[in-house]
Order: sequence, then C-alpha cells, then structure tokens
Amino acid sequence: MQIPKNEMKIFSGNANRSLATKVADYIGTRLSDCEIGRFADGEINVKIGETVRGHDTFIIQPTCPPVNENLMELLIMIDALKRASANSIAVVIPYYGYARQDRKAKGRDPITAKLVANLLTIAGATRVMTVDLHSEQIQGFFDIPLDNLLSFPIFTKTLKEDKITTDKNFVIVSPDVGGVKRARQFAERLGGPLAILDKRRPKDNVAEILNIIGEVEGKTAIIVDDIVDTARSLVSAAAALKEKGALKVIACITHPVLSDNAVERIENSEIEKIYISDSIYHENLPEKFKVVSLAPLLGEAIMRVRKNLSVSILFRQ
Repeated sequence: MQIPKNEMKIFSGNANRSLATKVADYIGTRLSDCEIGRFADGEINVKIGETVRGHDTFIIQPTCPPVNENLMELLIMIDALKRASANSIAVVIPYYGYARQDRKAKGRDPITAKLVANLLTIAGATRVMTVDLHSEQIQGFFDIPLDNLLSFPIFTKTLKEDKITTDKNFVIVSPDVGGVKRARQFAERLGGPLAILDKRRPKDNVAEILNIIGEVEGKTAIIVDDIVDTARSLVSAAAALKEKGALKVIACITHPVLSDNAVERIENSEIEKIYISDSIYHENLPEKFKVVSLAPLLGEAIMRVRKNLSVSILFRQ
C-alpha cells in the first residue's frame, strides 16, 4: 500500500478571500475546497471539501469587521480541520483583532488579546502567523509558536519605487511612544531621521497632540502606524505636523480598519497620500489611498514555515 504524501493545503474564510487567493497564487497553488455557510438562525456551518488527514494546513483569515463573525468562522474552521486529523493547523491572521486590549489600563478591564489567544489554542491551532501586532507582548499570550511578521520591508520598497524618499528630505514620524520601534525600522531601512508625537488619549478613539519631538519643518513627514480605525488620531497628527512646518504628510498604515467615516476624514485632511496594506479588504477607495499587498510576505513566510526555514531572515536590515 502506498503511503500518501504529506501535502500543504491553504484554506480561506470569508474575511479576505482576495488576499488568500493572492497568497496561493504567489506560492503556486490553489485555495483548498471549503464551503462556509449559515444555518437559518445565523449559526456558521463549515464543510471541508477534501481530505486533510496527515496534511499541513494553513487558514488565512483576518479577524476584521465584522470581527465576531470572522473570529467565529476561524475557530470553527480550526475545529473542523482538527477533527479531520490534519497534521498541523497554522492560522494566518493578517489583522489580529481585539489586540488593542492587551493589558488592564484600569480596574475591571478585560484583556481580550489574551482571551483570543486562548480561544485559538483551545480550538486546535498549532501555530499562529500575524502581521504587525499592536504590541509585541501579545506573543507571550500564546503557548504555541507565533510569527509576528513585519510589514516595513514592503512599505519601504513601495516608498522607494514611488520616489517619495529620493531627495532624502523626509522624516519618519511615530504617532506615539509605543510605535517608536516600528518607526525606527522604517527610518533605518530608508536612511532618514525620526520624529515622535507626544499625545494622550482622554478616551477611546480620541487623541490630543501635546508636543512633537524632532525636526519636521521643511520636510516630507511620513507617519508610520499599525492601525487606522476612525482616523481621528491620524488626521490630528497630520494637522499638527503641517502646523509645525512639514511640507507634506504621507501615511503608511498596516491595518486599515477605516470605521465611522474614516475614509471621508482622510480625504478632507492634510494627508497627501496614504499607503495601506490589504490585510483588511476594501473596495472603491479614493485615489488618495494606495494598497500595498501583503501576499508576497505571507506567501514567503508560509513556504518557510512549511520547509522549516528561518522566517526572521525576511526582516534583517
């Protein structure tokens, strides 16, 4: 009797099939057969349409809006693959939802980033791959391997191709102290200076710029951040930079949540161009938005995990 070959199979939920298809194309394969439907009462029904016994499986599913629907889809897909005897189940979550609650900021707050980590592990995931976690300590919430992939090589490559940094008259701006490491990676790759916005949050989705640390006058200011949600903070940051004499403001954002009229706010703001990844799928965005695909990054990382090769080498300076 011939022993079946251990194959790699890539599945996608409904959250971002466009990105999943691009990743499969990059790898040179196809998305595996999986039907995700709903019962009459709204419960999620998952049917895996091909054998996965003994195979290495990857599920591509960001937990973007509608967050709870997409998260539940992911958990049920994991359970289906586990019960079908998959050899391994790696979940590729380009945008890890609920990550902003990663600590108790005040009494009786939940830590939802840890809760989601527990749910994924208990469901049966054997590995997690994500992009630009909101805070790196979330990696410690997992008792299974986690790869926090970094998007800065893709964004810096696009900025160079668009000649944004050709004249070297630019400054990379971190929107807060927590994002300094991410902004420094951009600055080192592009060979430019770094500035930091000193801000406070009186309440959720509201930010006040108190000070700008660094020289921005007469320069192209490139704001680097992981998430843009309502865009109020981003628009305020752009206005503050222009007020301090920045020639123009450009933004690079990994996860474009874009809720609550965020697109309109950005359109009417001081931001000249905003680069976003396709970790979250959007249609018909204005010309001011430019989408940079994560497919090469995710595809390369998946192949390296499958072949037991280094993933961190993708981000060496």
